[in-house]
Amino acid sequence: MGFTKFLRKIATGSSERQSLCLVEDEQEVDVAITPDLERITVIHKGTRVVIERDQNTKAAIPELFNRTSRPCPPFCVQPMKVAEGVETIGELELLDYLEQSQESKNKVLVIDSRLSSWVEKGTIPGSIHIPWTSLVAREGATLSGVIRLLQKQFSVSLLNGKSVEDVSLALKNNNLSEVFDYSQAKTLVLFCNGSWCGQTSESIKALLALGYPPEKLKYYRDGMQGWVSLGFTTVVSGSDSCEIKKPQCIKSNRAA
Repeated sequence: MGFTKFLRKIATGSSERQSLCLVEDEQEVDVAITPDLERITVIHKGTRVVIERDQNTKAAIPELFNRTSRPCPPFCVQPMKVAEGVETIGELELLDYLEQSQESKNKVLVIDSRLSSWVEKGTIPGSIHIPWTSLVAREGATLSGVIRLLQKQFSVSLLNGKSVEDVSLALKNNNLSEVFDYSQAKTLVLFCNGSWCGQTSESIKALLALGYPPEKLKYYRDGMQGWVSLGFTTVVSGSDSCEIKKPQCIKSNRAA
């Protein structure tokens, strides 16, 4: 380990245990994220995961995402702007939101909108899984189920005494401000497989239809295909073991 890396270890307060994953045998980074940023660390399902780019400059896009064409529909090209007021973001903004999602007073959720069959093959560390089918009525989502999701996951409140029936009526009359309180709602950053994947678009449209503030919705359009094309770390979600792209993880008692 070089002297520069040793100084960085001291400056960042890395413990000896952390150094087993983050510093031991660490070489100078050839492929940084930006000139000033080499990596970030997040917690994914209780496991500390280092997000960085693949250091192999001959690495290629994984086979799962190297196809240029899939049948449309359903795999159709999505617009850059999914809805008025909803910001489309790139990887650097996503990394910033991932770091914000780790803060104790969590006001940000990074959401994988895909079905389980996709998430099981790998996802972005620090994200949580809320499939688009749990929000979209024609895919089986119920109004009561969506309301529970809004309350428990997104910090949305029902106004005093309001019921599912009240929400249903408000939807018909387009006066959702009379049933929902979005003042403490979290910022949601949603992604799916990429610009050819409509699952995130459907999730966002469903949330907007319920009155979710568009400024609190962020769209990572490039999704997993964009993420892996830049060589970023991925994690196999739903596993108790540390299964990530590179062996750089530490078990932690901290919840994701």
